Amino acid sequence: MTSRKKLQGLVAATITPMTPDGQINLPVIRQYVDYLVNKQNVKNVFVNGTTGEGLSLSIQERKQLAEEWMCQGKDKLDHVIIHVGALSLPESQELARHAAAIGADGIAVIAPFFFKPTNKDELVPLLQKVASEAPDVPFYYYHIPPLTGVKIRVEELLEGIKERIPTFQGVKFSDTDLLDLAQCIHKNEAQQLEFLYGVDEQLLGALAVGANGAVGSTYNYLGRQTNLMLEAFAKPDLALARKYQFLTGEFLGFVIKLGFGVAQTKAVMTFVSGIPMGPPRLPLLGASEEFIAKAKAKLDSIVWPDGD
Repeated sequence: MTSRKKLQGLVAATITPMTPDGQINLPVIRQYVDYLVNKQNVKNVFVNGTTGEGLSLSIQERKQLAEEWMCQGKDKLDHVIIHVGALSLPESQELARHAAAIGADGIAVIAPFFFKPTNKDELVPLLQKVASEAPDVPFYYYHIPPLTGVKIRVEELLEGIKERIPTFQGVKFSDTDLLDLAQCIHKNEAQQLEFLYGVDEQLLGALAVGANGAVGSTYNYLGRQTNLMLEAFAKPDLALARKYQFLTGEFLGFVIKLGFGVAQTKAVMTFVSGIPMGPPRLPLLGASEEFIAKAKAKLDSIVWPDGD
């Protein structure tokens, strides 16, 4: 691999905009990129992941979205990471080859979750077969056991992984097990891997144990405030950093009680940004008008430390 800028800070887990009839809405991506960069100060994206409904999309749709993000992000975004995980290994390999061909800055793979790997010896060969299809592209493991049910500890997974996967660059760690995350960071400091945390309401805790940054859905619409939290943590002004984290948690705690998933994230992003994100794809149902009204009122009621 050629030398590259380190992936750190905030990475927006991108939403897939859809038309009212459920088709991907590619023309919106240009406006979306400009919004992230200019309004949220977020210059890294993770495309076709959970928030992007990647596993509900066809292979062709995933390719089209990857191409559009690469095209519109050129000279504007620092990193475009493409999630290429799939239930089918050949499909995942095909997506990896495509991501490499269009110049993606990295690829990521989720563990298969129907026929699940139960241990490291089953998971690593699969990751290796996907990574080898993009031999010059940084490779990330996407760890999200609450959705996949694959609970292989990352600390164990990482032992010797660079020998098996030379392009291995890091982990999108979407789990609340901060002990596992901390041990990963502690044991792999010499390898300079990137650990990007994926539970937005606990980001400050992950930063405290050494996470490089974060991948999450809230950075689509709360990126500016979260960047201010990162700045406060770096100073360090922990009291200020906690205020930002607590307020993010206050909003998320409120909407989680109402029922908060991809559909509701699309609705929040639509009313915050003004960019139409459209409905989710079935079997997900769109957010209710009641949810939208309550979520908007709650977000509007929050007074951030910077006065917004």
